[in-house]
Amino acid sequence: MSSASKFKLEYIWLDGYLPEPNLRSKTKIVDKAPGSAADCPVWGFDGSSTQQAEGRSSDCVLKPVALYPDSTRKNGYLVMCEVLLPDGTPHPSNFRATVEDMSDLWIGFEQEYFFYKDGKPLGFPANGFPSPQGPYYTGVGYKNVGCVARKIAEEHIDICLDAGINLEGINAEVAKGQWEFQIFAKGAKKVCDDMWVSRYLLVRLCEQYGVDVEFHCKPIRGDWNGSGMHTNFSTDALRDKGGKEYFEKLMAAFAKFRDEHIAAYGPDNHLRLTGLHETQSIDKFTYGVADRGSSIRIPHAFVNNNYKGYLEDRRPNSQADPYKIISRIVKTIKTVG
Repeated sequence: MSSASKFKLEYIWLDGYLPEPNLRSKTKIVDKAPGSAADCPVWGFDGSSTQQAEGRSSDCVLKPVALYPDSTRKNGYLVMCEVLLPDGTPHPSNFRATVEDMSDLWIGFEQEYFFYKDGKPLGFPANGFPSPQGPYYTGVGYKNVGCVARKIAEEHIDICLDAGINLEGINAEVAKGQWEFQIFAKGAKKVCDDMWVSRYLLVRLCEQYGVDVEFHCKPIRGDWNGSGMHTNFSTDALRDKGGKEYFEKLMAAFAKFRDEHIAAYGPDNHLRLTGLHETQSIDKFTYGVADRGSSIRIPHAFVNNNYKGYLEDRRPNSQADPYKIISRIVKTIKTVG
């Protein structure tokens, strides 16, 4: 049988490292192209090498849950997986299993990150720092954004769109070497699957350029912006019903569960949520119209349309697990009814 009639399935999963997981993947060769995740066989891996099992009982199970075409490989597919225990129950590291699917939930993630090379952000001089922040955000020109970063970001657009992921845009961000892409999807689990696969594609793409992706929320201390993953959300109630009364009840619920949200919104967030650099302090919950210094930003259009539309939670950070973010947001929304 020729290689043309073989198909490469790249199984992707999340390991058991803390405080947040790392991406893992390996390739399975099959004879038939899958039409959906259900067509991909259940597989396994050595959990003792990923902090998900002990060596004396190391088998973990990979259950395919989402399938994407992979335009970077001949006859290639990306298979997002959940990790299960041998008895078929969710592994303790499997936070996807904690997400209550909410079909009317629309989510837009804004994923910020740094390109890193030789232990520092791409474009930083060998010693010291570049010019202060100001010209880098949505910047143009080699001195502001370089050439490698933009080339990678542009290629990332194409391979995500080829995979059927709704990547809605990119831009250079406030700090030197910092960039952002945005992912939008309908459905709680789908948007998280799409975000993890788009992260995977970015990290894998960077291998070709000898560049790493740094997702930590505050990799450079001092007067440099941290990285967030601002989460824009909307439900049928927000889009169709709206009203100030419902909005205030929803904000009261977000305030009540402030600590639970912070716990789900990524590690070391105290380094980023300081009240500076377009953030609110980690120990406060506020909301404001067009206020990027609030915990939740309210668009002008939302208020002008009788409190209908979407809201932006600015607290999730760049390293946060999307499954944890959405699981917590869904829980809070459901307390309001």
